[in-house]
Amino acid sequence: MKKIILLLTALCIALGCEAKKTFTLWQLESQVNTIGNSYVIRTHNGKIIVMDGGEEREKNYLRGFIDALGGEVAAWFVSHPHNDHMGTLKDLLEKPSGIKINKIYHSRFTEALIDTEEKKWADYTRTFYSLLDNLKQTEVIDCHCGDEFEIDGIKFKILGEKNPEILGNGYNNSSMVIKMWDKHKSFIFLGDLGVEGGDKLLKSEYAKDLECDYLQLAHHGNWAVKKNFYEKVKFRAALWPSPSWLYNNDTGNGFNTGHFESVIVRGWMEELGIKEHYVSCEGLVKIE
Repeated sequence: MKKIILLLTALCIALGCEAKKTFTLWQLESQVNTIGNSYVIRTHNGKIIVMDGGEEREKNYLRGFIDALGGEVAAWFVSHPHNDHMGTLKDLLEKPSGIKINKIYHSRFTEALIDTEEKKWADYTRTFYSLLDNLKQTEVIDCHCGDEFEIDGIKFKILGEKNPEILGNGYNNSSMVIKMWDKHKSFIFLGDLGVEGGDKLLKSEYAKDLECDYLQLAHHGNWAVKKNFYEKVKFRAALWPSPSWLYNNDTGNGFNTGHFESVIVRGWMEELGIKEHYVSCEGLVKIE
């Protein structure tokens, strides 16, 4: 009888340990009312992964967050080279201050795509790419649809990459779409994916992979993919990397008085029955 009890106890402990072998994700709260897109993941063994990282004005917050977790980033994924997604990474590459980044994953834009932006931001992108080209201690991986990676038990698959033929809203429509999962939970990050990029993804062979527990809504929940895209993705919780003025469509005259579509998207979520919402302007979110 004692042996049976001991075996059962050992089994319970083993199952309990197994249940804890999953990653933790933080959706960082928006700083100084910015629209930065920033996620930090810690694997069950303590390795750190960053998704985008937010804009340059948020650099001190993210630096402190990474430092508190050990100061070393195993992998950094960049959806696209807009400042509110990679500005902090650009600053870190220019001034590491002790933070180590082992690998950077991105989908490198063509010159034609870069030229769709106004000169100031096109030059900003070229400066960022020049930094990537001259890194000595960091491996830079140019990703393509179908690429799969595993980092300490977490699986990643690239569902969308640059779309050089879509020059309207070119940067956003070329957002790298990333699926991340283990056997306990799954996430999809859409970056700032636009209408045309979303339509292309739905028609691709990777549409079958558009199922997850948590979906990062495209373009901070505003002026992005169409309603039918969200209808076809099977998900139960929405991640909103959105400041309060955008989430509430309030530019100073009250709720839903601005020109943004975020409240319309909130209505879509209600129609789809999505009841879990994590909004960056409401504070730091931790999902275990």
